[in-house]
Amino acid sequence: MSQVVEPTDRTTESTSGPRPGPLGRLGGWVVDHGRVVTAVWLLVVVGLGVFAPRVEAELSGAGWQADGSESVQARDLAVEHFGGNASTAIQVVVRSTDGPVTEGVGAQVLADATALLADDPRVASIVQPMPGSTLSEDGRTAVLLAGAAADPDDMVRAATDLKEPLADLGSDGVEVNPSGASLLWSDFNEANLEAMLTSEMISWPVTLAILVLAFGALVAAGLPLLLTLAGLVASAGSLVLINQVVPVSIWAMNFAMMFALALGIDYALFLVVRYRAARGAIGRTARDAVVETMDTAGKAVLLSGITVLVSLSAVMLVPSPAFRSMAGGIMLSVVFVLAATLTLLPLVLARLDRRIDKLALPWAGPSRPGEHRSPRFEAWGRLLWRRPVTWGGAALVVLAALAVPVVGLHTAMPSIKVLPDDASARVGYAQVQDAFGPGAPGTLTIVTDGDQAAAADEVLRQDAGVAGVLPAIAAQDGSGLSLLQAVPTVDPSDPGLADTVDRLRTDLPDSALVGGAAVENLDLKAQLDESAPLVIAVILALGFVLLLVALQAPLIALLGTLASLLSTAAAFGVARLVFQDGIGAGLLGFESQGFLDAWAPVFFFAMIFAIAMDYTVFLLASAKEHWELTGDAREAMVGALASSGRVIFAAGAVMVAVFFTFALSGPLPPKEMGIVLGVAVLLDAFLVRLVLLPVLLRLTGAAAWWSPAWLGRVLPTVRFSHG
Repeated sequence: MSQVVEPTDRTTESTSGPRPGPLGRLGGWVVDHGRVVTAVWLLVVVGLGVFAPRVEAELSGAGWQADGSESVQARDLAVEHFGGNASTAIQVVVRSTDGPVTEGVGAQVLADATALLADDPRVASIVQPMPGSTLSEDGRTAVLLAGAAADPDDMVRAATDLKEPLADLGSDGVEVNPSGASLLWSDFNEANLEAMLTSEMISWPVTLAILVLAFGALVAAGLPLLLTLAGLVASAGSLVLINQVVPVSIWAMNFAMMFALALGIDYALFLVVRYRAARGAIGRTARDAVVETMDTAGKAVLLSGITVLVSLSAVMLVPSPAFRSMAGGIMLSVVFVLAATLTLLPLVLARLDRRIDKLALPWAGPSRPGEHRSPRFEAWGRLLWRRPVTWGGAALVVLAALAVPVVGLHTAMPSIKVLPDDASARVGYAQVQDAFGPGAPGTLTIVTDGDQAAAADEVLRQDAGVAGVLPAIAAQDGSGLSLLQAVPTVDPSDPGLADTVDRLRTDLPDSALVGGAAVENLDLKAQLDESAPLVIAVILALGFVLLLVALQAPLIALLGTLASLLSTAAAFGVARLVFQDGIGAGLLGFESQGFLDAWAPVFFFAMIFAIAMDYTVFLLASAKEHWELTGDAREAMVGALASSGRVIFAAGAVMVAVFFTFALSGPLPPKEMGIVLGVAVLLDAFLVRLVLLPVLLRLTGAAAWWSPAWLGRVLPTVRFSHG
């Protein structure tokens, strides 16, 4: 591959031009060593890409638990000492419409199901239907209990492998529906995968169309997608390898794909626009343009990426495998996308050079000096400078009005309603409720010392929240433990179950541990409620520190951090109206649970704040660059909008398109993700970053960039102007 510039061009730059910073020098090195960079990226993408197709099969859907909680301890003891009779056990619901299920065809189906389960090494003991517990009074519904002989992740995989063969055992008059927590996650993963694929099929063409409109050329528009794809393939393969050491939730890949697509396009968009403008200057070589681009826009992209990584790292404070692997998966994808943006993209830009404008649309001409200054956004900046109170006040009113409903927001763990109506786990769940009562799918598991089993049984039978208690089972391994099972009076998603569990944990003997699938959800929600304030505080503090380091100005760093809270609060206010109150549920095709899923506030806050800070860095880095060059507050504000407004607008449109496509298909959690993040980006990009934050720059004037002398001595020097 031929060099883009001659050695004399580099000599001229080093002697006559401004000395580039570290990222500028990186850009120059990448251009000069194009073959090495290309070879490294080919090895990374191909080497890791080999594993990428296995990501859906390898990753699991479990891990939604609070590590160290009482319910997890109870589950582990049940798996170890009671044949896997725990929350992860597979329940096979067999229902007959023609006589008792234990006779005739039904008896044969039960025998075949038992044999099928016994052949799977992930299944421990198999408990046959028993009258009064797992065989209904009318004799038409029976439940086979296949104990868990593997960890929760492998039990989800076992459920996936077994559910179709088990369902196929059904015949005329006999229906087989595997159910239970492991089946719930298996069915959800299946529905979620279908939804993700559908959303991606919609989002990629829409994204490309928006990019074409933003760039005005097909080649330039395709670069962000290609670079993002390289980063996604590498991150998918990495997750498969990491899963061999530490279990990784399939949600990690789902979120990573969506988040990295949106963020990668943002980064590439910012660099490509700046490169086209730099390349249009008279006398500039492709290498010169790359160096300037990396020294300015590249610096903003790097700081934005660090901010995103720091925000998501705070989620690691939640002691839950699912949360930590989701955050880790997204962070990994961001690292790869960031690496591709800062190394591979500059090389591609230099190699394509003028050909980046190939296949230009009729209204788009070639790159021109100052192209990155949009006349329309410059005019918008002047309007905001003249009427800051009017426009800033209007934006503030809209954001405040949308944020008000957040006061009444309620959260809980997802119910069975997150599954499609025809999902095996949901059908079996409904059949168990019809046959055994509303609380039967949420049977409580109590593990206690054997000498306290009788006292525990008495407490359970006297509790008003318990509909029935099964006889205690003594462990056969000499551990001295006993297991009791109690059926609550209410559905597992009923808020009243939490009161029952709290009461039992107080009244039961000291050795008793209360668990079960529904209780694991309650313990996770309690952990999330406890962790949320700490996670949010850490995100805000670290976000402020990073902005302070980047901008070297405490006032605008503080205002930029606080402004991000407005779009976040407004997004959750809209989420309350849609998902808790059910406004628009019919249009979006979901059944309201009456609450927002409990994991949303912590996880979505981190994601929203990361995206919000992404736009904040883009806008304020541009404003700082103009301030450094002119020392004029008006030029800092107007120039920032003129230079970065079009990029923020286009990137925001892409993100909104990507996120909203996830609201159009699939189960409820992806819809929540799509709506909450889509609304957050819509408000943050178009109201906060393009209206409110520029108004704050206008009102604070030169004070926005003031910094005490001692702070300048403490902070590292960061400049956004080239040179």
